[in-house]
Parts: sequence; structure tokens; C-alpha cells
Amino acid sequence: MPTRFRKVRKKRGSRTHGWGQIGQHRKTGSKGGRGEAGKHKHKWTWVLRYDRDRFGKHGFYRPNRKEVRSINLLQLATVVENLEEDMLKTLDNRIVVDLHSLGVKKLIGGGRVSKPLLVIVEAWTKTAEEKIKEAGGQIVKPKEVKV
Repeated sequence: MPTRFRKVRKKRGSRTHGWGQIGQHRKTGSKGGRGEAGKHKHKWTWVLRYDRDRFGKHGFYRPNRKEVRSINLLQLATVVENLEEDMLKTLDNRIVVDLHSLGVKKLIGGGRVSKPLLVIVEAWTKTAEEKIKEAGGQIVKPKEVKV
């Protein structure tokens, strides 16, 4: 747009350029403050409409939570199937899987196992124990086994 057509050319000499009393459109008073000012006061209705999650705490943090590293039977079975036979240890015709040395604390019973396994782990669920026994395997604690 050429300068000669701009609104300011018509407002020259008017002192307020159509904004009423002097200083009405000068600084940030007309906006209700700079930046985030007034979000808990006079701009609260704006917060309710456009940014409801701005204030307050969100979620819950458990300070004494415990994360237990666990593995599923499905994951265990896929790992055993993908390993080559020369990499596997066997004991009494069972493939030895030492989850304790890998840092896994618990075995969970989701999935199926087709091969007989000797699983060394600290904790397990009842369903995991049942499924491994059905396949001809066994679960033992790290203290009980001597491999």
C-alpha cells in the first residue's frame, strides 16, 4: 500500500489519531498489562475460555514408588527363539535363561512358551509358573540354582 493512502496521512495534525484522550493508545495500559499480567485477575475470563490448564498442579507423583523391571512370557519366548543354539546353555534338557543376571526382577505370565525353560528370576506370577510347567520347564530363584 502506498504511503499516501495510509490512514495516518489523514490523521496528521489531529494529536490523538482517533484514539480519544491523549495517551489512550500509547502504552500497555490499554491491553491490561504486559505479557501474562492479570491472568489471575482481570484477564481471568480469558484464561477460562482459552487456557484452562494454565494454573494449578496436574497429575500425581508418588514419592515412594517402586519400579520393578519385568518381562513377559511372550518376550522371553521370542528372545529364546531368536538366539542360536550355540549361544544357549542347557541343563537337564532345559534351556537356561538367567533373568537375574540381566537385571530383570519379575516374570509375568502374558504369552505362551513352547520350549522347556529353566528360568532364574527373583519373583514371578502364578500364571507364569503354570505356563512354564506345562511346557516342561521350571522357575527357580537365583540362590537355589548352581549353573
